[in-house]
Amino acid sequence: MAFGPITLTVALPLFGALVLAFVADDPRVVRIVGLVASVATFVASLLILVDFDLANPALQLEERMSWIPSLGADFALAVDGVSLALILLTTFLVPLILLASFDSVKDNLKGYVVAFLALEAAVLGVFAATDLLLFAVFFELTLIPMYFIIGIWGGAKRKYAAVKFFLYTTLGGLLMLVAILYLFSQAGSFDYEAIRGLTLSTTEQHWLFAAFLLAFAIKVPIFPVHTWLPDAHTEAPTGGSVFLAGVLLKMGTFGLIRYALPLFPEATISWAPALLVISVIGILYGSVVALMQSDIKRLIAYSSVAHMGFVVLGTFALNATATTASVVQMVNHGLSTGALFLLIGFLYERRHTRQIAAFGGLAKRVPIMAGLWLLVSMSSLALPGLNGFVGEFPILLGTFQTARWAGVLAAFGAVLAALYLLWAYQRMFHGPLVGADNEHTTDLKLREIGVLAPIVVLIVAIGLYPRPLFELVEPSVERVLTEVGVDVPAVEPAAADTTDQ
Repeated sequence: MAFGPITLTVALPLFGALVLAFVADDPRVVRIVGLVASVATFVASLLILVDFDLANPALQLEERMSWIPSLGADFALAVDGVSLALILLTTFLVPLILLASFDSVKDNLKGYVVAFLALEAAVLGVFAATDLLLFAVFFELTLIPMYFIIGIWGGAKRKYAAVKFFLYTTLGGLLMLVAILYLFSQAGSFDYEAIRGLTLSTTEQHWLFAAFLLAFAIKVPIFPVHTWLPDAHTEAPTGGSVFLAGVLLKMGTFGLIRYALPLFPEATISWAPALLVISVIGILYGSVVALMQSDIKRLIAYSSVAHMGFVVLGTFALNATATTASVVQMVNHGLSTGALFLLIGFLYERRHTRQIAAFGGLAKRVPIMAGLWLLVSMSSLALPGLNGFVGEFPILLGTFQTARWAGVLAAFGAVLAALYLLWAYQRMFHGPLVGADNEHTTDLKLREIGVLAPIVVLIVAIGLYPRPLFELVEPSVERVLTEVGVDVPAVEPAAADTTDQ
């Protein structure tokens, strides 16, 4: 099929951006067009889910048309369970991001919405592309709108943060492109399945794995190539921070599972122990540095380094339980950390400061904000009954089975998460209410509650009943692990019956 729901999902936000480019700068028109385009994209992504076969671990619903015939490159899109989960996360978050930004963005609202819709289209292309040249093009295209979102609508040091983000991610992308060109020279095609069928020597696998790893490690980001992230988060506007944490970082961990593991299985096995070490360092380092922050947005930025460390840990534990949970945790992190950045943005609009010491006793004045902040913080620190637990606990459990030392050390990261999140909450929302600014802080508006409500519903729903999300991603993850050479135990009928009860 040349055209279907996947192409429609990728094209709709781009079409919305093009429409906006030719309409008047009237903020009301911009809001309506942007919201309609983003909601239509979410609906289109649900059409993919309707046609998707949960039991089939392979890439499905392929849509292909000739793109660059002289190079044998096609505009080829398809989804598996992993990519579909991230596509749904992306299309779910973007309308909420735009709705949250309509009042806070005062200058050039049209340019802001156009940039976000273009960014959404590029990210969806990354998750859906099955031609490696097309994947590389989409991967690099994501840099441009995000660069402008940070550099134009960001904070005081926005230009520095935008340039640092651009340089870091461009370097990794260029090395990955070199590796893709080498794979093309061997396969004679950029087609994912054709390259997947290559027989590469051990030396080739190690060099190519290193190139892909660097590109994806910077995007995650993995310690020690993480330093662009706190600056980007701190200076980005609220919508930019939500998209960075919720979606953009997932391009790195998605790339590891889609490309690095199945294309280079020998290298994956060899590099896995070192990457477990790096993941544990990232978890503990991000947690300790988060504990030391005085700026609440920077604290959550470093918490992302720690939480994404759990995702990478689960990926390279090479265990069906841990690796499947790492994909689930990508979604969970996008929801919980995205909600935290929204709350920080709403509070900043009222107080124009993010310094934790400037607050105190706010729960007396903003009980709804305080309640939602506490719930989302509990999700982020993996409280049982909320979504963070059903991702983080299986990661630790699966890692403990294959690398006990890594599971034990990573568990301290979960303890530190409770410490830095609850300590920040206690300083901001409890204690005496001091100062006129705190006295006059207003609670969430109905629109802001409406933005947060769908995320909170998913946080609770996934926490209480995660099975549909696991069923979506598990077959595709198990297929990847099988190709790496990991023994994936079959589910016993009795076990399956027990799960149904």
